[in-house]
Amino acid sequence: MSKLPTAPEPLSAPVFDSHCHLDIMVGNRQASSGDPVAQAAQAASATVRGILEEARAVGVTRLVTIGYDLASSRWGAETAAAEEGVYAGVAIHPNEAHEATPEALAEIEALARRPEVRAVGETGLDWFRDWAGKDDQQASFRAHIEIAKRTGKALVIHDRDAHDDVLKVLAAEGAPDKVVFHSYSGDAEMAKKCADAGYFMSFSGPVTYKNAGYLREAAAVAPLELLLVETDAPYLPPVPHRGKPNAPYLIPLTLRCLAEVKGVQPDDVCAAISTNGVTVFGEW
Repeated sequence: MSKLPTAPEPLSAPVFDSHCHLDIMVGNRQASSGDPVAQAAQAASATVRGILEEARAVGVTRLVTIGYDLASSRWGAETAAAEEGVYAGVAIHPNEAHEATPEALAEIEALARRPEVRAVGETGLDWFRDWAGKDDQQASFRAHIEIAKRTGKALVIHDRDAHDDVLKVLAAEGAPDKVVFHSYSGDAEMAKKCADAGYFMSFSGPVTYKNAGYLREAAAVAPLELLLVETDAPYLPPVPHRGKPNAPYLIPLTLRCLAEVKGVQPDDVCAAISTNGVTVFGEW
């Protein structure tokens, strides 16, 4: 794994990163030997304030750090309370759904009620890594949907190889007012279904990949008023930085790809995403 990528040309209008994992980037969760991306990111010895400074230098002014278990959710809430421009999402990841006990879910709900926590997520379904079992995943997903509705926070969805089932659960349970498909991975047909339902689609680095034409087709039909952009840092970096750790300061590369796909100026995408961010996550 090589050093961190160089910064891209700054954007001329502000935007934000709707989904990253600051705790992993700064080493709050020690990277395992099976996670070379996180290991490389942590080798850079980044700090939250350093990550924010690098992001702001290219026009990325705010970040949403996303939880995936109790420890990361607690850390995210505390960090968001302490750092200007950082907000948090809290949840038990579908791969950890076996840990979504009543006690754990009660703590997630308590965290979600904090003002610096703006989302319940990431939650959802993952049929690619069915580590927790489908029954546990669906039960956890349904519980998180109810937490999002009770707290009035956005629901941030992890959907991997489970598109139809995610949509079915949302329809059966009744979706919260604000739903975000994190690192959108569906095709154009699914994007139309999401648009019809008023779900937001957040695109990450893979939309720039040569073999991901289906994602660019989806982005082309996703309405600007339902569009978000993210890094999922330290994972999923945009081209030309595949194989390196991702970071919020690389958002301009993904955003410019989205602008090209949609045939609009980057500033127009920045303006739409900034407006959408307030709709989804509340006033900054």
